[in-house]
Amino acid sequence: MKNKFNNSYVITYIVLMLGMFLPEVIFKLINKSNIFDISTLRIFLGINIICAIVSFFLNFANHIVKKVVTSILVFATSVYACAQLGFFNFLGVYISFQTSSQLGAVKDYVKDFIRSFKPYFFLVLIPFILVIAFYIFFSKKTKNENISFKNNTLTSSALLMASIILYATTILAPGLQNKYQTVSTKNLFLTASNPSLTVEQYGSLGFCFLDVKAMLFPVTLEENYVINQNYNNASKITELTREIDDTLWQQIIDEETDKTMNSLNNYFINRKITDRNEYTGLFEDKNLIVIMMESVNDIFINPEYYPNFYKLLNDGWYWENNYSPRNSCATMNNEFSGMTSLYSIYNTCTASKYKANTYYESIFNLFNKTDYTTFSAHDYTEAYYPRNTIHTNMGSGEYFGVEKLGIEYSDEYINWANDDDFMVEVLNIIDDKVENDENFMTWLTSVSSHQPYSVDSIQGNKYYDLTEGTDYPEDVRRYMSKLKILDDGLGILLEGLESRGILDDTVIVLYGDHYPYGISTDNLNQVLDYDTSEYYNAERVPFVIYNSEIESKVYSEYTSYINILPTLANLFNIDYDPRFYLGTDLLSGDYESRVVFADGSWKNEKFYYDATKNKITNFTDEELSLDELKAINDDINTKISVSNNAIKNNYFAYLEKKLTQKSSDSEEKNVTDNKNSKNSKVVNGS
Repeated sequence: MKNKFNNSYVITYIVLMLGMFLPEVIFKLINKSNIFDISTLRIFLGINIICAIVSFFLNFANHIVKKVVTSILVFATSVYACAQLGFFNFLGVYISFQTSSQLGAVKDYVKDFIRSFKPYFFLVLIPFILVIAFYIFFSKKTKNENISFKNNTLTSSALLMASIILYATTILAPGLQNKYQTVSTKNLFLTASNPSLTVEQYGSLGFCFLDVKAMLFPVTLEENYVINQNYNNASKITELTREIDDTLWQQIIDEETDKTMNSLNNYFINRKITDRNEYTGLFEDKNLIVIMMESVNDIFINPEYYPNFYKLLNDGWYWENNYSPRNSCATMNNEFSGMTSLYSIYNTCTASKYKANTYYESIFNLFNKTDYTTFSAHDYTEAYYPRNTIHTNMGSGEYFGVEKLGIEYSDEYINWANDDDFMVEVLNIIDDKVENDENFMTWLTSVSSHQPYSVDSIQGNKYYDLTEGTDYPEDVRRYMSKLKILDDGLGILLEGLESRGILDDTVIVLYGDHYPYGISTDNLNQVLDYDTSEYYNAERVPFVIYNSEIESKVYSEYTSYINILPTLANLFNIDYDPRFYLGTDLLSGDYESRVVFADGSWKNEKFYYDATKNKITNFTDEELSLDELKAINDDINTKISVSNNAIKNNYFAYLEKKLTQKSSDSEEKNVTDNKNSKNSKVVNGS
């Protein structure tokens, strides 16, 4: 036995195995994950495969090379795990190579990222320290001999084959799967589509390999979506029924040979058509201004510091349980979801990667076909996201970036344009573009309240004294200073609309794109009256619909940006198809109170389901059966999968083209039939 442990292959294998596996165990403990489950075995086996291969080749190297390579691999594994912990803590998502386009942006807030690190994250570096200590103090005392090529090959092959078979078994064996998991372990292996679940099931290192594999060799899964019964039958027709003629769409389905497109066709056509309700048309023929507010959370709800926003909230409709779930590239992805009511692709800068896509059902195009003047604006450059292309392809009549707006801005990361200047220019655009009492619709994205908050900046210092005398942390006070600039801008907008005599005829919608993730939850908790560190509470942000003529109301239903578009389409009585949207009109009887987070977790008044850990938390005495939980999870997973495939395949551009062609063919046929009918009458009459 002693001779075996003098063997170079065995020592290299054991050092590598422990050095790469222990960081994963520590990673799980820090994430409060269960280490006594099948995922830990799967992670162990995955690392075992790597170690078997590396040890085989290192057996032919000298002792120094072995030590150097082993140390580098253990160090890289530990540092990567540490970085993933820090990144998730800072942004709420794991690093993905599929969002590498954002690396240029990440470098701008690297200092904030480093400052956000919690000291215990560095515990994952302990195995590396132990490896170095072993090589310094113990390895020299042991005479290590390489085994023969034959024995090396046999040993490595046996170890490798056993590990691969067992590894595959943990992925494929039905008895080793959690049937309530929102994405199957097999699909995670093939696509790494849900980083949080992939990390949980395969470890940080496993995610790294699967993420790279998915980027270099993308896999398109053939989906057979669970289609609900066709809700839209004649027996249910009432005066509120929204009837839609599906004749042309059904023809497309009957003729389509592409399985992916027809899976999407069949899913969407069989979704329920939400009925009209008492709120239908309440805002018909009014103007619409949607404002996505940068990094705004519930700290903004303060009548003393932010009277203009508080007026909009207090005098309008306010959803107190609204969330903006974070994902990769949260600002642009959450803007995209607000504009389309589709779930963005979790591990991808969706709008940027698929910027050539068109969406004829987007919020701009809905108002375009109602003869509104549409435009959009953002008071920053294209440095992060190509909004000029994205918004144009969404149907925005014109896009105004900061240069086109003609307002002062800075390329320096710590300083932004001022939202009060932004609103002045927006009012000027309204004056220039809207003539002869035309209605307008615009989407505005603010910027002043963007991080960083940990360093001095023009916006962060401007109203820093506003919170003088409080015990708020410095970064929170700088954030609140920046919010004041946004509030000033809202005041300018309100005053400008009123002075132009169009305030009563304008609806203003506001929501936060994500919470200020440059600030720790501990510091946020010193200002807010709820704990932001649990149940995704950090992602709670305001959502308000305001018009001076409505009666104020507070809604308690749980919701997110995914429901904004269908709600507005109904309020403005626009001719739209509710089936195209994966959100639901919040004011309809069909709305189910629930917010879905990026990893498939969800929450409402009664329950919180943690998809990563497959754990349900009850907020009341009511219980949720396993069948009910599975039904909810299946529905969520299906919607996310449908949305992702619709985006990847530019489905709505396809559907628009097909419907347009079918409509044209139908019109031509009618013309031909009419001519033939007339000719027939002439012949018969002669």
